[in-house]
Amino acid sequence: MTCSPCPRTLTRQQSRLLDQRASEEFGIPSVVLMENAGRGLADTLERLGIAGPVVIACGKGNNAGDGFVLARHLDLRAYPVRILLWADPAELTGDAAINYRIVVKSRIPLEVFGRQHDPARLQKALEGAAWVVDALLGTGAQGPPRPPLDAVIDALNAAGVPILAVDLPSGLDCDTGEPSAHTVRAAHTCTFVAPKAGFFQPRAAAYLGTVHVLDIGAPRVLVESMWQG
Repeated sequence: MTCSPCPRTLTRQQSRLLDQRASEEFGIPSVVLMENAGRGLADTLERLGIAGPVVIACGKGNNAGDGFVLARHLDLRAYPVRILLWADPAELTGDAAINYRIVVKSRIPLEVFGRQHDPARLQKALEGAAWVVDALLGTGAQGPPRPPLDAVIDALNAAGVPILAVDLPSGLDCDTGEPSAHTVRAAHTCTFVAPKAGFFQPRAAAYLGTVHVLDIGAPRVLVESMWQG
């Protein structure tokens, strides 16, 4: 991992608690935090350089919601973007569902794969892509990715397109840094607020690429309290 020294990290539980406290104690709607995360992803990807279509691979959680926001901001900036969704849209809840509805109304290209892995269809969807964004699984995921995401991850890795992971590469454990047998190999990882606890474990380095720590608008006093007593 290439990242400026940062001894402060967040565990899975701390990440969840930070979002909860931002909403309940500071009155910041969680959808605002998601909006800030997605816009930060767009800013980072733009700085890295976008020379062709961006394909955003989404699951069904808040990680997918970040991907939907990213798609909207890339579309707003006139970059070609398409979303691939491995979930039934009816399964989406909360902020992810809100942002799914926005991208549908915004007429951003979207393909629903549901709970199936269709190798030929996925290969076609990736043709000509300059970037793939991994928004499949977030910090809350534990254990090996289940079908169809295990096969999807392997296909994304084999596509020969640089991958940017949202918060952490899908398949990598947030706390231990242990990769599963099916883990995204990212060229860049955009993580939110602070590096995750597992990032500094030796086995994680091969999957993270360059790590970018993005601010999502959580108040400094809240962020710093996560590391106090």
